[in-house]
Amino acid sequence: MPEVRYSPLRPLALASLVANVALVVTGAAVRLTGSGLGCPTWPRCTDQSYTTTAEMGVHGVIEFGNRMLTFVLGLLAVACVLAALLERTRRRSRVLLAVAVLLGIPMQGVVGGITVLTDLNPWVVGIHFLLSMVLIAFAYALWKRTAEGDARPEYLVPRPIRQLVWILSAASAAVIAMGVIVTGSGPHAGDEDAKRNGLDPATVSQAHADVVFLLIGLTIALVLALKAVKAPLPTVRAAVVLLVVELAQGLIGFVQYFTHLPVLLVGAHMLGAALVWTSTLAVKWSLRERPESAPSPTPLEPAPAPAEEPIPAPR
Repeated sequence: MPEVRYSPLRPLALASLVANVALVVTGAAVRLTGSGLGCPTWPRCTDQSYTTTAEMGVHGVIEFGNRMLTFVLGLLAVACVLAALLERTRRRSRVLLAVAVLLGIPMQGVVGGITVLTDLNPWVVGIHFLLSMVLIAFAYALWKRTAEGDARPEYLVPRPIRQLVWILSAASAAVIAMGVIVTGSGPHAGDEDAKRNGLDPATVSQAHADVVFLLIGLTIALVLALKAVKAPLPTVRAAVVLLVVELAQGLIGFVQYFTHLPVLLVGAHMLGAALVWTSTLAVKWSLRERPESAPSPTPLEPAPAPAEEPIPAPR
């Protein structure tokens, strides 16, 4: 494994990743407590105030607290960009990833504002959630790049297994997208007057479950393939962790469906979606190593010219 050199960017990138996952959880709390319109307008919380008021009660506090987390994400993203720019050996990929996360934060805020202005349109709410998944991917990539060098990637498994992981990643993204559609058809809209997407919950839930079974099957195949080619232990471990997270998420999904979607289980399921996605990213990154670039060979100094013999003086 390549040697991990300490950089202040690394803990900042990890904090950014954790905060983006936390935003998914707080967003779930907003929706599941019916606080989606706790602040009924945007960018202000009311027509006269940027902050919540006592008359708005607990719903206003929950919605306003979720908005404030966006500023925390923004500060962390700015800190990551500065740390990437100030590194002794500035790496272009780290700077670009940090900038991508930074640009995604205000975009996420704008989409969140549109959800409020459209009275929690379920399709806009879904885009808001999917954008969080994109930000998590960029933040995870930034965090992993802080532990890598600049040499070309060295892949640890054969090409067919890498192709299998690409298919698995697409299935993981499809599971999350289908979960968004299921959510848009269900009862937890964020406000009692918010519209639903009009799809039959039983039908879209069955389609979602089918894609989940596909994902679990692909993950089992990946674990067996990695063991067959004697892949490095960290790679096998990442695949096993993904399988465990998927099984736990699937169990929560089935229990919440047959118990009529209790709030706590739905919240756990949304956190599980972020963990499934993060675990999928972990599998992809475990397939390679990227060591430090080999130092350029130092040119040899020319050998000193031999001293000339003195010419004897004539007698």
